[in-house]
Amino acid sequence: MSTKFFSKLSQNYIELLEDKEYCDVTVEVGKDQNMKIFRAHTNILCYRSSFLKQTLTSNRENKNDNLFHIKLPNISPGIFHTILRYIYGGIISLDDHNVSEILEILIAADELTLRELVEFLQEYLIENESEWIEQHFGLIHNASFQSNSLLLLQDFCTNFIAKFPEKVFKSLDFVSFPEKSLISLIERDDLQMKEIEIWEYVLKWGLERNPTILLDPITWSDDDFKIMENTLQYCLPLIRFFSLSSEEFFQKVHPYKKLIKSHLYEELLGSYLDFNFKPSNDILLPRYKNIDEIIDSRIVNLNIISLISRWIDKIDIKSKYAYTRELYLPYEFGLLLRGSQNGFSPGNFHKLCDDIPHTVTFIKIKGTEEIIGGYNPLKWKSPSNASYKWNGTKDSFIYSFKSKENFRESILSHVKDVNYALFYNREYGPTFGTDIDIYVEEDDDSKEYNYCRCKQRHYEKKIRNTDDRFSIEDYEVFRIIKKDT
Repeated sequence: MSTKFFSKLSQNYIELLEDKEYCDVTVEVGKDQNMKIFRAHTNILCYRSSFLKQTLTSNRENKNDNLFHIKLPNISPGIFHTILRYIYGGIISLDDHNVSEILEILIAADELTLRELVEFLQEYLIENESEWIEQHFGLIHNASFQSNSLLLLQDFCTNFIAKFPEKVFKSLDFVSFPEKSLISLIERDDLQMKEIEIWEYVLKWGLERNPTILLDPITWSDDDFKIMENTLQYCLPLIRFFSLSSEEFFQKVHPYKKLIKSHLYEELLGSYLDFNFKPSNDILLPRYKNIDEIIDSRIVNLNIISLISRWIDKIDIKSKYAYTRELYLPYEFGLLLRGSQNGFSPGNFHKLCDDIPHTVTFIKIKGTEEIIGGYNPLKWKSPSNASYKWNGTKDSFIYSFKSKENFRESILSHVKDVNYALFYNREYGPTFGTDIDIYVEEDDDSKEYNYCRCKQRHYEKKIRNTDDRFSIEDYEVFRIIKKDT
């Protein structure tokens, strides 16, 4: 049987700290008027802190009158007194400290490699002072990423940024963010804010550092622009300017054109004025939105869904820059059929997808990364009174992408023979003219598709480089529904 008497042991060691008779080390903490010298015991400091052990070992030559002497200028006397009581007695009281001081204790404990205390204080701040952290996010973010040991706070900051970016930018100390912290925020692909808001906050941050420059850019001199350009030189390349609408560009960016490199500004201008202007390869893509319940797809991503939605709503249809604009996600895509789950027979297709309007089809071609498909604003049917039926609509279109990731090289093809936009037959799957032709050659709708080909005829453009048959790796059909606004 083993009994532990830690309370009395702690009390005795606190008494040892207060008894100066056996001290053999002096610790000078703080600076200038805020400097104080503490006396302590070498053995206790060495065995409680690896940092202090290394410091004392390297300072053996500074031993005078049988006393070691070390300096800790980054720690204030009040904070060190609290830590010293923890080192000796294993106790810490936070009741007499405000949150700023607790953060100071954490930073000091981290410097002294007091791992147990570091973990405790991180958990304390997250569990008890989350509101204060939100209000002083810049301070916490910068402090936590100065060390490789403050992982709990780093994770908290990372998750908080992803969930509540507006709170970060609206925090009390945003304008005092260190440049490194600001850059770490605005370079994130998953920053859940409108790009125009990010741009305005970056300008606000830059102006705070140059209080002599007025808010209105019309009043700025060439020197003012040069000063702001230097201040924002590492932030400007991280703004997704191409994600902005033409109105946002003209109203919010054009007045600051002198801040932007001339070649970039010319390309930006061209992207809004000339639909045939070819984008550069180094354009930053729109930030990726974490939006639940938009689509459950194994074939496409939100970038492709954004493009399809733009095409449905006839937004930037001809623009080669459409994929660079902010993600456009006004629809929910409800899964009706997935071949790998529901089978690849026309019978299953008609059973699950007939009589449902506004459907989008995605087909991944086996042996390649190609994705083809089409939009049907009408309803799929299985003709009962005839073997087949053509159906007409001016609003259907087909498309292709080189791959899920390479959505830049997309082809959009609108129907040209309106009366032959869609083909209905019980042995056929989702068929758009002869341009996407999918069916079973045998007279049996329960068998899997064995004839799949794209031959340009009823739609404006050829969506594949070949008319050869292909096999389907997987395909999905979704019903689109306008989201509530």
